[in-house]
Amino acid sequence: KALAAETVGAIVAARLAHGRCAEVVYEDLKEQGVSVSLSSVKRTLARHELLKSRSKWKRYRPAIPRPLAEAPGALVQMDTIRFIDWMSGKRFYIYVVLDVCSRYAYAEVHDRLSQHISLGVALRAQKKAGFSFKMLQTDNGPEFSKWFNDMLGSRGIALRHSRVRQANDNAHIERFNRTLQDECLGKYPLRASTTQKKLDGYLDYYNNQRKHMGINFKRPAQVMQSY
Repeated sequence: KALAAETVGAIVAARLAHGRCAEVVYEDLKEQGVSVSLSSVKRTLARHELLKSRSKWKRYRPAIPRPLAEAPGALVQMDTIRFIDWMSGKRFYIYVVLDVCSRYAYAEVHDRLSQHISLGVALRAQKKAGFSFKMLQTDNGPEFSKWFNDMLGSRGIALRHSRVRQANDNAHIERFNRTLQDECLGKYPLRASTTQKKLDGYLDYYNNQRKHMGINFKRPAQVMQSY
């Protein structure tokens, strides 16, 4: 029941030609008049170690449905923005948190990426906001990994990672990042030592005075008071 050597050679050659997946190799062979099943193509590629194997270190992350942002805290997005201190040349990061329902925002400056820092920022943002976070959504960065997930879970906060190659999953906080740079940080080089002060002043305006089109020209503080 073994495949003919010519068939095996055709499967391997089709794979090496363009590096496409088994399904595409199978369709290419059908066009060439080679009679072989998809399962045989997969077995042959696996036998010749031409399939990408899943890393044993890769953690499985079950898909978590995205909740509706029907109340403050129902869905809170978190992200980090990287900058370079123009004086020292060292990197620093702004951790940003945004509640999708009310558009309440919070931000802190730190000198590195760390799960411990991410947790501290999230908890301080929750305390400052005055409402409980039910779900936090982040990208798949190393500062939002397993330990961060476990620590949030122990405090009753679910963690959802945005879907890969789905840019609209984090659309609200990505738009806030742009607003932050346009209206607060500007286009000029920044100093890590002075950025937090600029953020504090801007966030007071953003949360209490700035009208937002996405929430019918209300202010985040107004939306929070209505719940």
